[in-house]
Amino acid sequence: MKRFERLERIRRLDPVADAQEIYRLSVAFEFPWDYTRALELALYRTYAVPSIGRLLARTAELTERPQKRYDDTALLLDTVVEHGFATEEGRTAIRRINQMHRSYDISDDDMRYVLSTFVVMPRRWIDTYGWRRLSRHEIVAGTEYYRTLGRHMGIPGTPATYEEFEALLDAYEEAHFGWDEQARSVSDATLDLMASWYPRPVAPLLRTATLALLDEPLLRAFRYPPPGAATVAFVRRAVLTRGRLVRLLPPRRAPHFARQNWEIKGYPNGYRVADLGTRPVPGLRGCPVRHRDTSAADPVE
Repeated sequence: MKRFERLERIRRLDPVADAQEIYRLSVAFEFPWDYTRALELALYRTYAVPSIGRLLARTAELTERPQKRYDDTALLLDTVVEHGFATEEGRTAIRRINQMHRSYDISDDDMRYVLSTFVVMPRRWIDTYGWRRLSRHEIVAGTEYYRTLGRHMGIPGTPATYEEFEALLDAYEEAHFGWDEQARSVSDATLDLMASWYPRPVAPLLRTATLALLDEPLLRAFRYPPPGAATVAFVRRAVLTRGRLVRLLPPRRAPHFARQNWEIKGYPNGYRVADLGTRPVPGLRGCPVRHRDTSAADPVE
């Protein structure tokens, strides 16, 4: 297989009708490392919206059990990528996601914003640091994939195009990014988790490197002092160089899914999709009331 042969295959598919297959090819074959980093950043930046950051702080999942929260989120989302919306595994993953979200008072606006980060941040990351830019087929397919996920999650009023998702994200962040002490604690816990994946002596360097990849509005919302210009330039150039080196490698022949990532630490003996995630107790840790479980056995088609 030649380096751009899979891209040629993607371009022969229909970006709407074959959105799920195109997205799987892009995530698991073309850019597995980049999608992991981009989706980490997507979720991380949502903490800077105080209503989201405060809720996550109240649940204590990211401050007391950050590795489990990271693992469960990655595995649930990636189960759908690997197996599809219509499979037993995919339906189980979406059911668990819905059961958790319906335990909390989360506004539709916040849900749409979080969904927009999944659509927009991978494109921005890959176009900047990937071994090639995303094709229009991949952009449209990724948008359609998350529109489908949004329907399964019951999120109303999702944008119809990538450009509408991007406009939503930028406007929402401009209107809602802001300082919140509880949100900052969630951010600190997340940075500590990422640093814990590496030997202790390099942890401070990894934290600085991560901050160097954040944009100015995000740093300002969390009140992090921005790294020096030389540090920012060095870190971003290093990630960019990685992408250029990957371009020289032969194409991946086997898919790589999130369950294969070395950052997933919590399930050395395997896991059941139905057991992933939390089961909030009404009245505790941000769960305000007992909600009737409206998640169907099969998500909306």
